[in-house]
Amino acid sequence: MDFVSIRIITADVARLAAFYERVLGGETRWATTDFAELLTPTCTLAIASTRTVALFGADSARPSDNRSVIIEFRVDDVDAEYRRLEQSVDEFVQTPTTMPWGNRSLLFRDPDGNLVNLFTPVTADAVARQDR
Repeated sequence: MDFVSIRIITADVARLAAFYERVLGGETRWATTDFAELLTPTCTLAIASTRTVALFGADSARPSDNRSVIIEFRVDDVDAEYRRLEQSVDEFVQTPTTMPWGNRSLLFRDPDGNLVNLFTPVTADAVARQDR
């Protein structure tokens, strides 16, 4: 089984897609005005309108209601990413900090309040875990 994507449901697909374009440095691929994707080398970030929720079952997902999932992206240099995004992100939860498990992490919220973590493995153990 391969993990291939995560989908965020939002009331404003264009706003969230533009935010993630700035964060990821990529271009949005639009299927419809209600569904967009940003591709990374390892996974796809899909962004869908609240209008698509009915296709999965009424009230199966609610926008701006996540407090249990962290969307994570491995980057080459967390500190450089912080400097690059400092003016683009409205809410930083944590500036670059080295975590006990060896990753240097930057946590912030996207415009819908979803928690995003950019991280760089910095200890030998953390780097080894990433090489699996």
